[in-house]
Amino acid sequence: MSGLELGFWSFPVLLLMVFLRAPIGLAMMLCGFGGWYFFMGGNPTPLLAKLKSETYTTFSSYSLSIIPMFLLMGQFATLSGMSSALFKAAESFLGHRRGGVAMAAVGACAGFGAICGSSLATAATMSKVALPELRRYGYSGGFSTATLAAGGTLGILIPPSVILVIYAILTEQNIAKLFLAAFIPGLLAAVGYVITISIYVRLNPKAAGTRPAVPMADRFRALADTWPVLVIFFIVVGGIYLGWFTPTEGSAIGAAGTGLVALLSGSLNWAVLRDSLLGTAKTTAMIFFIVLGAGFYNGFLALSGVPQFMADWVVNQGLSPLLVLSIILLFYLIFGCLMDSLSMILLTVPIFFPVISAMDFGMSAEHVAIWFGILVLIVVEVGLITPPVGMNLFIINTMDRDTPMKETYKAVMFFVGSDIVRVILLVAFPSITLFLLA
Repeated sequence: MSGLELGFWSFPVLLLMVFLRAPIGLAMMLCGFGGWYFFMGGNPTPLLAKLKSETYTTFSSYSLSIIPMFLLMGQFATLSGMSSALFKAAESFLGHRRGGVAMAAVGACAGFGAICGSSLATAATMSKVALPELRRYGYSGGFSTATLAAGGTLGILIPPSVILVIYAILTEQNIAKLFLAAFIPGLLAAVGYVITISIYVRLNPKAAGTRPAVPMADRFRALADTWPVLVIFFIVVGGIYLGWFTPTEGSAIGAAGTGLVALLSGSLNWAVLRDSLLGTAKTTAMIFFIVLGAGFYNGFLALSGVPQFMADWVVNQGLSPLLVLSIILLFYLIFGCLMDSLSMILLTVPIFFPVISAMDFGMSAEHVAIWFGILVLIVVEVGLITPPVGMNLFIINTMDRDTPMKETYKAVMFFVGSDIVRVILLVAFPSITLFLLA
């Protein structure tokens, strides 16, 4: 069997292992081991050499240190009460409008995402704060849970984003430029969700209640309570863009800043600090294991020649670049419903990125890479709220057992529609994504 045939046969084997509920990192590692072993004719020596070199090369990467720092930053942000302050501020300005409390939840998710970087963490944290208020003012269970599931996806769209860091490492792109490019699509997502809420409550008037307006003085007091979020965001993200420090240094400053806020708020003690460090360590270990497994599997694929073969084949078909891009995004949308975003990025980007890079979109190679990365991030995140197995939907459902899942499914399709419209807009007009890079 040729190397190319081995590469193609590895895909169904990998998918079978995933559907049999094997951890994705382990599945990719075993497929990579098996591929290397058979490619080398059963000689284990090259495989053992690869095991040593790949492990060292992967974990000695300075860029990967960003991940635990941003995860720790999210842990501290959750503990310090920032999520509650953000929601109260947004609710004081929007709560009295039709669907305003739901809009406030989306706004708070966007703000929290700017210092968290995780969709699941944003959804879980904001649900604890916003669900009681949504119920208090008569919002239906399905509409409430769907809003928070969709709002949670903003945690990874608005920089900083752990997934974008991984994409940047895989494709050798500038992390700061990817963060900058994600900013406008992230804001568009938040605005799109607010518009979706406005449409939904007009089509379903009984799905949302009303609450009295808050005096203007109280609104500004609530807004003032969000100053830690604004300061940390502008220091970290602004400092990276202005060249004050590297993304790695910025992540460390962000973690230290949120830790200091948590300490000053009185919510940080030794027990909480221990839990935060352990939580960060566990999540980091999970991510790093997936990264290592992907490194072995993608190394085998590169050796087999599958990515280059696919790129040459697609180019020789004479297909329109936009058609090829649309097919790839559709693939991400479908499989994003079945796999988590990190696994999808690590598994597929080494295969699809050479295909996209080989096509002419009328832009520089760097701009194509950044544009494609943002599109992939958005479409994979849509999978988190797409029935039947969107992960954010299940996270929210565990926090609101009284709401049937089918009610959440019905309401969340409005938000999925908003996401699809946004993807079409960003595909048709790449300048929206690349505007801040001009």
